[in-house]
Amino acid sequence: MKFTVNVECSPEEARRFIGLPDVTPINEMLVQEMGKRMEQNVALMSPETMMSSWMSIGTQAQDAFLRLMSSSTAGAFGAGLKPDR
Repeated sequence: MKFTVNVECSPEEARRFIGLPDVTPINEMLVQEMGKRMEQNVALMSPETMMSSWMSIGTQAQDAFLRLMSSSTAGAFGAGLKPDR
């Protein structure tokens, strides 16, 4: 025998029924604090400074990748492997 029970309730009602704590005030406080900190940090940096810091990270990652590829190919060819042509 199989039967289905549909219960219509809000997420708040379901949370209370299951016995979960209400974390809404804590969540709102954390979101507000994160918003304040983001505003402070963005206000400290000009758009030019932000872009230059982001771009330097990108070029550093690209340089590190190129060094990794160069060292791996140098190691492979130094071990007597010949490149495919």
